[in-house]
Amino acid sequence: MKNVAVIGYGVIGKRVADAINLQDDMKLSGVCDIISDWRIQNAVRKNYNIYAATQDAADNMKSEGISVKGNMQELLKKSDLVVDCTPKKIAAQNVAIYKEQNIKFILHGGEKHETTGHSFSAENNYKSALNLNATRVVSCNTTSILRTLTALKRADLLDYARGTLLRRATDPWESHLGGIMNTMVPEKDIPSHQGPDAKSVDPELDVITAAVKVPETLSHMHYWNVKLKKQATKEEVLNAFKTSSRIKLIRYDQGLVSNNTIKEMFLDMGRPWGDMYEVALWEDMLKVDGDELFYAYIVDNQAIVIPETIDAIRALTGIETDGTKSIAKTNESLGIH
Repeated sequence: MKNVAVIGYGVIGKRVADAINLQDDMKLSGVCDIISDWRIQNAVRKNYNIYAATQDAADNMKSEGISVKGNMQELLKKSDLVVDCTPKKIAAQNVAIYKEQNIKFILHGGEKHETTGHSFSAENNYKSALNLNATRVVSCNTTSILRTLTALKRADLLDYARGTLLRRATDPWESHLGGIMNTMVPEKDIPSHQGPDAKSVDPELDVITAAVKVPETLSHMHYWNVKLKKQATKEEVLNAFKTSSRIKLIRYDQGLVSNNTIKEMFLDMGRPWGDMYEVALWEDMLKVDGDELFYAYIVDNQAIVIPETIDAIRALTGIETDGTKSIAKTNESLGIH
């Protein structure tokens, strides 16, 4: 049983904390943040141990009646590994603390590959992460790219891939603060960062991405044009995608015609927050034309990296050396079937 700390109790952190709490081979030692509002108060209701990142944060928490167990350093001393879920660039600043405390750590896709020297995607490179001191679970979009292209690669179908990403403007809970309305904002560089990021996990991938920010908050949408190594049937391609337990084939003709209808389905399934850990890929939209493949899918930016993070904890701590077994265990705990 490994003790795991979560630093940052926001969009990703609260989901990681809950997922850790569902496992039987790891234990949540505590969550640490600077906030004292409704977000951390929900962690209190779940009886999580609360730690404060700064003295000011501790004072504010105590003034709100929150029982503070200690500071971040004290939490790290009680933990075997830390998952940093703080906002972009803050995690990179925390790395020096983790190294000084000699504790294993996991960062997320907002940080650069060089910060950890290893980037993680469970179905792709679990084995290479075994017993490392640190890894970076790649971003939501990059995770989806790796899952789908790796499935095609396993079937020896993948030659090269070109994708266009329609990116949500901001997270739903803070859409009142920013985001865009009545416009679309293309990223000025092609490739966008997700293609090179996928190659940080699998350097052999021939993948180029372009991205556009669009005025919605529920999810990302991807369109892909893939050159296959050979002419293939639609059934061969679908069978390749079915080798991933974290790709969910959906059908347009079943009423799943948009990201909001897909979200509603996962809410009806009883998933917490309506979370979709899988890539939702339209099987009836998918088209094979000779050696060319065209498909589209939806990515839940708030949830897709949660199972990957749980698997990364197992890999770094060595509590499970078989990636397939870890994936199955994580899937079962999160209701991925």
